[in-house]
Amino acid sequence: MRVLFVSGPYRATSEWQLERHIQAARDAALRLWVDGWAVITPHMNTAHLGGACPDDVWLSGYLEIMRRCDAVYMLKNWQQSVGARAELDEATRLGMPVLYQTGSENILTKTR
Repeated sequence: MRVLFVSGPYRATSEWQLERHIQAARDAALRLWVDGWAVITPHMNTAHLGGACPDDVWLSGYLEIMRRCDAVYMLKNWQQSVGARAELDEATRLGMPVLYQTGSENILTKTR
């Protein structure tokens, strides 16, 4: 089974928005599991742990986990996230396949 890393916005200016980001990642992960991927979803792994470690600890840790995956899946609105942009840059540098979500469905539209 191939392993897919989900990347997209996590941080938010309100608890309500944070929950929306986590839910969007959760919804995508479920669809991707159903589609046959083993899915790593950082949004759920460290949900609500903000402030427990410096932000660079989370990012460097997830970059390391992402490097061990087969591909990266960019949630819609990924451009809003500094972390997601860094994950995309690293995936591109490594030549990893990158898939993109469009709309509210998981439609794998293109790879880099």
